[in-house]
Amino acid sequence: MLLPLANAAVDFFIKGGPIMYPIAVVTLFAVGIFVERFFWWTRLSARRSPRQLETVYEALESGNLTKAIEHASKSKDPVVRMIHHGLNHRHTSMQGALEVAAGQELQDAGRFLSAMDTIVTLAPLLGLLGTVTGIMGSFTSIGGSELAVEKVTGGIGEALIATAAGLGIAIGTLVPMNYYHARLARLKFDLEAAANNVLILAIQHGFDKLPGKH
Repeated sequence: MLLPLANAAVDFFIKGGPIMYPIAVVTLFAVGIFVERFFWWTRLSARRSPRQLETVYEALESGNLTKAIEHASKSKDPVVRMIHHGLNHRHTSMQGALEVAAGQELQDAGRFLSAMDTIVTLAPLLGLLGTVTGIMGSFTSIGGSELAVEKVTGGIGEALIATAAGLGIAIGTLVPMNYYHARLARLKFDLEAAANNVLILAIQHGFDKLPGKH
């Protein structure tokens, strides 16, 4: 069953014309990004630890800064990591340290989103280019020989296949891109909320004025 499907795919690819080669490259690139982001966000979900975050909050609320830093140390949760970075740099600027740590976490989470956006724009344009070249080939074949009809229909088929391929890639990339944008926005909200909570608790207990350890 797989062999007929593979043959049909190869035949579909060939009939799409030369533009199918760059479209194939874009497709492989899109699939690679999707797989990498899927596993990255899966690992991140496994690292999130609401209980550990609450433990750090409880230590800060009780005024035990040392215990809070201890609970936050070596954490894989990006929110807790941000808090740990801020608490360890309170002697300079806790707010600045929290912003830097949050920015790094968001940069890692948003990696390749711009590339996905480029693919969403580029793929239909490649399909459109294939449409233009296919139609041009059809017109140049008119009246050229007895096989002109076959060449015309072949050019139209090439145009339609290239268009469908380009649109398919764009649609297939747009859905996960929007999903990852939503998850990035959620992570940004969690980081901002945690940073505000830590700053409020630090001001209440004077942690932001305590000297830090180097």
